[in-house]
Amino acid sequence: MTTTEHKNTAVNNMEPLFAKDYNVYINHTDAGGIVYHANHLVFFENCRRDWFTKLGLNGYFLQTDDGDIQHFVVSQADLQYKRAILLDEVISVRIDKVELKPASIIFYQSIHRSTSDKTSSQILSSTKIVIACVQNLVKPEPMANNETNNAQPDNAVNTTPMRPIRVPKELRDAIEQAISEQTNERL
Repeated sequence: MTTTEHKNTAVNNMEPLFAKDYNVYINHTDAGGIVYHANHLVFFENCRRDWFTKLGLNGYFLQTDDGDIQHFVVSQADLQYKRAILLDEVISVRIDKVELKPASIIFYQSIHRSTSDKTSSQILSSTKIVIACVQNLVKPEPMANNETNNAQPDNAVNTTPMRPIRVPKELRDAIEQAISEQTNERL
């Protein structure tokens, strides 16, 4: 057992910060009815988004008073696949722990299957995902009608520079409150 697996196992024995059940549909699976490995990331992403919504936040895109757009990008994902997730199952996707850093948020998440006695669950996969808070540095300019002929060719690369920024206060406060409430419930 690696250190990472041991750490995630310890986290998963606690009550999660947030958990939501999701149905597994055919579009999540391969030809054998097993959830395609990349779709574990989709379930983890949906869970984070649903938690942000529950906290009353507007997901991943935040606008500053100056009109600048701040958003989040995944900068690291460390997944451990434990057991197959199967077609037509209902799985519990959880946020087990969150760590706030100045310009990023670290999520420890897991996917579980209920056992037949409904008193315990089997862990199917776990992850540590780091999302970084960034701000776009280039704002799109409206295109005038006479500029349509000078548009970039289809093969031109359109890059938008981004810079890391601090996690917005509203988001930081909401997450700290959720963590505090979870800690108080355990006492």
